[in-house]
Amino acid sequence: MRKFIIGLFVLILFGTSCVNYEPELTRIDVQILTEEGINGGEEKIIASKGRLMKIQKAFDEVKWSPRTEAEMSRKEDILATFFIREDKNMPERLYQYRIWFEGETGAIISEKENEGYGRLTDEEQVDLLESVLLSAE
Repeated sequence: MRKFIIGLFVLILFGTSCVNYEPELTRIDVQILTEEGINGGEEKIIASKGRLMKIQKAFDEVKWSPRTEAEMSRKEDILATFFIREDKNMPERLYQYRIWFEGETGAIISEKENEGYGRLTDEEQVDLLESVLLSAE
């Protein structure tokens, strides 16, 4: 019985240690679009940890409405592809975000099922997100 309990403990300990990997945003490809929805130039890549952390912080403030079908009156300002490593032994997953900036707010449509349509209303975060994405290097 004692060997069984020790074996079970080791199995649980091993199982929980493998689950603790936090998803990591590794890079973002940004396309700035014209009013007609046409790619306005070459694709820009954001890969610096500092800029990625700023963008992640802004996205943490987004209020998401899952399973909401949003229809916008104009084409998005930015098309951003997020490269997220969800497991250290697997390749990155790509998630596409369509982003509109409207004065002091930002609207985001995500292809992730648990996000859907989101609004960013914190003016400081909107300005930060817009400046970081538009000045991508």
